[in-house]
Amino acid sequence: MVLFRRLLGDVLRGRRMQRGLTLREVSAEARVSLGYISEIERGQKEASSELLASLCGALEVPLSDVLREVSDAVAEQEALLSLESLPVEATPLQVPTRPTGDVVASAA
Repeated sequence: MVLFRRLLGDVLRGRRMQRGLTLREVSAEARVSLGYISEIERGQKEASSELLASLCGALEVPLSDVLREVSDAVAEQEALLSLESLPVEATPLQVPTRPTGDVVASAA
């Protein structure tokens, strides 16, 4: 199962780290508790639209960019899950056989 909140947390953490910001800095700028941001980044809490907008503002990234990145991650996870659920077809083993008839050998 694909968990949106986990992928969202991964994207937010990645964006924060790209900018070289600490949780404390984002917390102060977004006016959201450090612990709550940490839980969001770990995929343990859902972020409301208002909270997400505040975090994106603190990270100086458009909300649409974050949502697009999460959407792409969801699509990748879904594709992987669908591949894993495909049945594996049994293929007959190909056992080498000995040639029949006369064997001709030549020496060079």
